[in-house]
Amino acid sequence: MDFTNITSMYSDIYANAANQSASKLQGKLDGADYSKATDEELMDACKQFEAYFVEQMYKSMLKTIPENEEVSNFTGTMMDYYKDQMIQGIAEQTTEQSGLGLAQMLYEQMRRNYGLDTTE
Repeated sequence: MDFTNITSMYSDIYANAANQSASKLQGKLDGADYSKATDEELMDACKQFEAYFVEQMYKSMLKTIPENEEVSNFTGTMMDYYKDQMIQGIAEQTTEQSGLGLAQMLYEQMRRNYGLDTTE
């Protein structure tokens, strides 16, 4: 059975899904005027950035684990897709539950940069 077409189709789907989180974050930042943003909108953008950062960190860590060479191309593509989905979910949970503090630091810096900090 020839899986070439199926593998190619799922590779394209996987590539699109892999770029989804970066595109989502970029779309949120493009043309955004955070000088008029509410505290909630500003913190949401900062948390999304932290989640993306943590996701990239987890993906880099995962690359250090040797892969099984017996996995077919089709199965490997599907495994990669689900691994990425799992990592994205874990990164979002990490940010929501405790985070690294990066979102809070970005939030405070953005408030100062946009003149929203009234404590100065």
